Amino acid sequence: MNYDQLVHANAILNALSVIFLSFGYYFIKSGDWRKHRAMMISALVVSTLFLVSYVIYKLNSGFAKFGGEGVIRIVYFTILFVHVMGAIAIVPLVPITAIRALRQHFPAHKKIARITWPLWMFVGISGVVVYVMAVHIYPYQGS
Repeated sequence: MNYDQLVHANAILNALSVIFLSFGYYFIKSGDWRKHRAMMISALVVSTLFLVSYVIYKLNSGFAKFGGEGVIRIVYFTILFVHVMGAIAIVPLVPITAIRALRQHFPAHKKIARITWPLWMFVGISGVVVYVMAVHIYPYQGS
């Protein structure tokens, strides 16, 4: 298997999580908790698939090199750093938020979801931005 191709699958999974999270937010604000739940479970599933795929990719391919130079390099690594810090923070927040909802502890769920949702959105969006910058706009050209 060519593990380098997982980087593209990871970006797709990240983008799907952002789409599901967006619809989940819309549905809860519209009062449709059933559709909200379906979207959030979908976001959880694709994010879990992303995490598994990402670990497999990193264990077999290492880290991608960034080909941009000058100011864009500072911009890229700043986005990457904040993305990684957010990704680390989101790992425990997502299951805690989901468990509170599944146990029907809705006031506690709502309280933590106000932190989890925007951070999860940021991590998903910034992950796609990092992918586009490193793989498509500024790919590493060296040896």
